[in-house]
Amino acid sequence: MTEKEKMLFGDYYDSRDSELLKMYHKARKLLKEYNYLDSELTQQREQILTELFEYRGSGVWIETPFFCDYGENISIGENTFVNTNCMFLDNNKITIGKNGLIAPYVQIYTANHPLKASERIITKGTDSRYLTSSKPVSIGDNVWIGGNSVIFPGVTIGNNVTIGAGSIVTKSIPDNVLAFGNPCEIKREL
Repeated sequence: MTEKEKMLFGDYYDSRDSELLKMYHKARKLLKEYNYLDSELTQQREQILTELFEYRGSGVWIETPFFCDYGENISIGENTFVNTNCMFLDNNKITIGKNGLIAPYVQIYTANHPLKASERIITKGTDSRYLTSSKPVSIGDNVWIGGNSVIFPGVTIGNNVTIGAGSIVTKSIPDNVLAFGNPCEIKREL
């Protein structure tokens, strides 16, 4: 099994693997170009996002700057808007449905590490590496995620959900609810 396959399967993997580094460097080049491109050059912006992402629906708009690890693990549905300074750590699949609103400074994490330092840090001679695993994140259709929210690995957010600003989403959220807080909790049905 390759390190990429391990990563997407949720096993511990070597993030410094040559295949993963190649993906990482490709994403960095595309992000640099995208983040510094004139906002009026919409056709070029769309071309870069199409090359960066696994899937980009029509009408997707992503404000700059935008950051991700690989890009190719991200799928975003039609007419979704991603505001400025969002960070999508796509060590596993990040799937966002159609008609989404992702506010500024939203962070979506798929990567995880062992809690104990003795299990997390692997030292070989003078070289230290960190054990990393990942879980996918899925966000449904018609979802609004408020600014400065953080979504943890393995979380699924249902359709027609509003997540209040500043929320820390550690567990999955069902369809048709308002949820917010640290940790994020369901407050009422919508």
